[in-house]
Amino acid sequence: MQAGTGLSTFRHGVHPAEHKARTSGLATRRMPYVERYVLLLGQHIGAPSRPIVARGDRVRCGQLVAEPGGFVSAALHSPVTGEVIAVEPRRGPDGSMSPAIEIATDPWATHVFEPAPPPEDAFVPSLQRSGLVGLGGAAFPTHVKYAVPDGKQIEHLVLNGCECEPYLTCDHRTMVERAGAVLRGARLAAEHLGSARLGSARITIGVEANKPDGARALRDACGDPPVNVRELAVKYPQGAEKLLIRALLGLTIPTRGLPLDLGVVVGNVGSMAALADWFDAGRPLIERAVTVSGPGVPRPANLIVPIGTPVRAVLEHCGGPTAETEVVVMGGPMMGRPLPDLDVPVVKGTSGILALTRAESRAPEVLPCVRCGRCLEACAYFLNPSRLGRLARVERWPEMADYGAMDCMECGACSFACPSGIPLVHLIRIGRAELRKQARRDK
Repeated sequence: MQAGTGLSTFRHGVHPAEHKARTSGLATRRMPYVERYVLLLGQHIGAPSRPIVARGDRVRCGQLVAEPGGFVSAALHSPVTGEVIAVEPRRGPDGSMSPAIEIATDPWATHVFEPAPPPEDAFVPSLQRSGLVGLGGAAFPTHVKYAVPDGKQIEHLVLNGCECEPYLTCDHRTMVERAGAVLRGARLAAEHLGSARLGSARITIGVEANKPDGARALRDACGDPPVNVRELAVKYPQGAEKLLIRALLGLTIPTRGLPLDLGVVVGNVGSMAALADWFDAGRPLIERAVTVSGPGVPRPANLIVPIGTPVRAVLEHCGGPTAETEVVVMGGPMMGRPLPDLDVPVVKGTSGILALTRAESRAPEVLPCVRCGRCLEACAYFLNPSRLGRLARVERWPEMADYGAMDCMECGACSFACPSGIPLVHLIRIGRAELRKQARRDK
């Protein structure tokens, strides 16, 4: 409970400026189709998709073009009707060259996905064929969460409607505009997760208190049986999986543990709407809601953007980027990454495209640590970011692991709170990457 608000939350955290007012009241519009689309085969956690089309093939909107490359993988579908012009590496949002399928749009086609018969096979294999991944940013293949191991029992399905990153409002608009689809998807998922003894898993939706219209729309659409919609304190990173569970259910996921261990599955509200689209109309994940904002965007918007659209085209549709734009970030300003260039494609995990000027993106002067402890007060996982940063500077990777580096979620709260401008999350991210490399070598 946050003092003075009466609203549940977690301990610690930070309160960055929200910057949501420019888009929170804007209805979601559709992005016009462009000439070419690049579908990266590795735009999700796990094994890349395997292409099943070749150069010269004609494809329809919604057609499967790449199958899952393993169980922890996702299918990939064409967002338009057109022709495959390349199956070769293209640059991705992280700057690396990655295998991809490039499709040239047929300018005479309507590109309208025709509703297909609802899938009839088992829930998990069907969901994998949809190509659905977590739309909150992590892009973890959704079906994996619903493959509950034998002996495990799920009692709670928690929906994340917090959207605590500054600027982003696409989840907010999804709750306002598609509350029925969110609840329909949630009930389908809860029915699958439930046991014979429990019936459906109990559904709880957490919405930060700065989105009262979103919470109201969900309550109005609930019907029967009722769904528990809870407003939470506005704090970053309230939407983190473990923190959301703690705030809503009072349960603490142990270190290195999973929500599954306590009978909980967590999903994003946008993912639930997409899940309903698949099981009700056979519509795969070929587009997603994206917030386009920042001072470098003259006409900010919430847009439905086909997967594979060049970022440059999205910004140009919104009148940007302006000459004052210093950096373009994919995602939110806390956990998003600066883009290497504007011709990289929108991917399934793209929740936002932000054009920031020098005033927002200028790196602060780095000063010596003054041992103020603000990074400790910011860290919701009770780590010592200052110590982890110092260990990273001298490449003492095993000691970083001893002090919990692998429990860090790289939310950036420590860097935000640091009065000395030390890039703590950047240093910790380097250390975590080195520890993962060592773990792979030791296998």
